[in-house]
Amino acid sequence: MGKFYVTTPIFYVNDKPHIGTAYAVIVADILARWHKIKGEDVFFLTGTDEHGEKIEKSAEKMGKSPKEFVDEIAEKFKSTWKELNIEYDKFIRTTDKDHEYAVAFITDLINKKGDIYKGEYEGWYCVPDETFLTDLELKDGRCPACGREVKKMKEENYFFKLSKYQEKLLSLYSNNSSFVIPDFRLREVENRIKEGLHDLDITRKSVKWGIPFELDKSFTIYVWLDALTNYLSGIGWPNNKDFTELWSNSVHVVGKEINWFHSVIWPAFLMSAGIDPPKQVLVHGWWTIDGKKISKSFGNAIDPVDLVKRYSSDALRYALIKEKRIWDDGDFSEESLKARINGELAADLGNLVYRTLTLVEKFEGELEGTPELDSKLKLNKIVEAMDNFDTYLALSIIWDFIKETNKYVTDREPWKLKEKELGNVLYNLLEAIRIIATLLYPFIPHTSNRIFSQLGISASKLEDCKFTEIHSRPRKGEPLFKKV
Repeated sequence: MGKFYVTTPIFYVNDKPHIGTAYAVIVADILARWHKIKGEDVFFLTGTDEHGEKIEKSAEKMGKSPKEFVDEIAEKFKSTWKELNIEYDKFIRTTDKDHEYAVAFITDLINKKGDIYKGEYEGWYCVPDETFLTDLELKDGRCPACGREVKKMKEENYFFKLSKYQEKLLSLYSNNSSFVIPDFRLREVENRIKEGLHDLDITRKSVKWGIPFELDKSFTIYVWLDALTNYLSGIGWPNNKDFTELWSNSVHVVGKEINWFHSVIWPAFLMSAGIDPPKQVLVHGWWTIDGKKISKSFGNAIDPVDLVKRYSSDALRYALIKEKRIWDDGDFSEESLKARINGELAADLGNLVYRTLTLVEKFEGELEGTPELDSKLKLNKIVEAMDNFDTYLALSIIWDFIKETNKYVTDREPWKLKEKELGNVLYNLLEAIRIIATLLYPFIPHTSNRIFSQLGISASKLEDCKFTEIHSRPRKGEPLFKKV
């Protein structure tokens, strides 16, 4: 049985999740469920990043200790993912003891390689994003990511010899052109590396809320060496002897704003520690409103739980995936969400299931016949799209099959047929619906399970997506979606 390991970024706990953070988790959940129906052994990791100056300040503002503050916010993330029907295997927190141990362990490996030295940093620093910036990176004198003011900093630090790995990183990309998906994101980091890499500060002296730097405990470890190591500690490294098999099939789902850290800094850390890079980094685009990134910093954040309560988790999951390809940016619109519920989910899918099962309940003959819809199912193209992380294309091809199945109903006019012909048409419709439910399971799992229940069967796997005999007597339930 194959292995598949998918991760999301660990999200910073300065506030509750919004739709932008939810998107990465939904994408990872879809990939995890897809590999499960393929019959693979899947591990899905998500979690929270809980150290740093911003946390100290946020906790102090609320009159709480940093630990009390992060405990509360971590629970908000967990409850949000539950509302979105996210089926992760582990929720990691950077305040977990086993994670702190792993960070100390990898730091020691990097130090033994001779890649850590003490020096002095002087430059610009964005407190909200916890990011050091050069003059060239500033935009109108402000942070290019959040647009807020930066402050000049000068402090003693320990540095990682990132510059030492410039050629090794370029070799990694040359030998593995699919290391970063999509390709244009790989070209971005490659071109930036060719301009020259600078060594990276990995500690902070002024921040106390962090993992102690074992080589000099007057320092704490800076965010990226701490945060990125979660992908190892989350599957039991360094003590789990079986971690290699999962790690060699790992995919990091990240936003484009942190591509550099995952595609450059992280593999460099791993090379230094003697660990293979992850298999792939999947970089998603931004959700925007009127072309502006959805972010708490910009005051346009959307609460996904609010949308779930009004429209359902499946409706939101479907709309986010059907609106754009993963790596593209896209404008979020509640009107578009409602249009997809009324049109695609209620009219196309919901109506197909409801009217088919209505006919089946009135039919007393045998549900058997000859496959007539199987040629309309482009299963190989769906699998190919999912192998290429093109969830948008895969879902579009599945929907084409739903439309072909609806057309089959219109063309065959089953309400006019006699028993044997009707039995054949209903057989084709029921088998098509079963296959549709299987293929939709990664995208809208709650709806798929309702369809399986109405068909009187248990959930099926990808290998079952072919027309076979019917061994159950379906009964219709409530419509899958109500129009809004």
